[in-house]
Amino acid sequence: MNEQEHLPIKAWAKDDRPREKMLSKGHSALSDAELIAILIGSGNTEETAVDLAKRLLASVDNNLNKLGKLGIAELRRFKGIGEARAVTIAAAMELGRRRKNAESPLKTKITTSKQVFDIFYPLLADLNYEEFWLLFVNRAGTVINKIKVGQGGVENTSVDVKICVKLALENSASSVVAVHNHPSGNCNPGVADKALTNKLKTAFEYFNIILSDHIIIADAQYFSFADNVLL
Repeated sequence: MNEQEHLPIKAWAKDDRPREKMLSKGHSALSDAELIAILIGSGNTEETAVDLAKRLLASVDNNLNKLGKLGIAELRRFKGIGEARAVTIAAAMELGRRRKNAESPLKTKITTSKQVFDIFYPLLADLNYEEFWLLFVNRAGTVINKIKVGQGGVENTSVDVKICVKLALENSASSVVAVHNHPSGNCNPGVADKALTNKLKTAFEYFNIILSDHIIIADAQYFSFADNVLL
């Protein structure tokens, strides 16, 4: 271990301290651990804020997506992270998700399943429970709106097909993309997913609305019913 890591951050060279490093070199020059150390603020008698951040990251295999899934209670299990620090970290993760979502404007012309994934990944990837959304598209292929229609537990979500049809009609949609997440990390559709897809397709067709795809998001991967010729 580097001798510097045994010293408090205030004793480090100025250019190596996370805050000063960000000010002088920009945020892109900092490692994930250094950015989290800024959120933590300070260490303790046993470790620096950077050491604590490294330990936190190591617990999630240095994967920021996994870190984003940790709740406040889970963060507080780490020695050195109390309620205030846990709330700060969770708030930073949520801001990151919201920023990504803000970068995906609704007025997008949908031509591929990857575009739908890019819109919903910030919303769904870090959740430890299922959510079910509908993306409404007009005749030109442009997104009109996106609405959450269901929220459930770890393994399933209850969706009312009648409400889905009602919302599609209210939004004057010509086609709809169904989207939900699998917190398990497995993006393959189950029997229930296939059954719900068929119900939605049949219900929409009665009103001349096309269910153009059903996309399942799991971490950084996704499954498209349309791409796999299941619609």
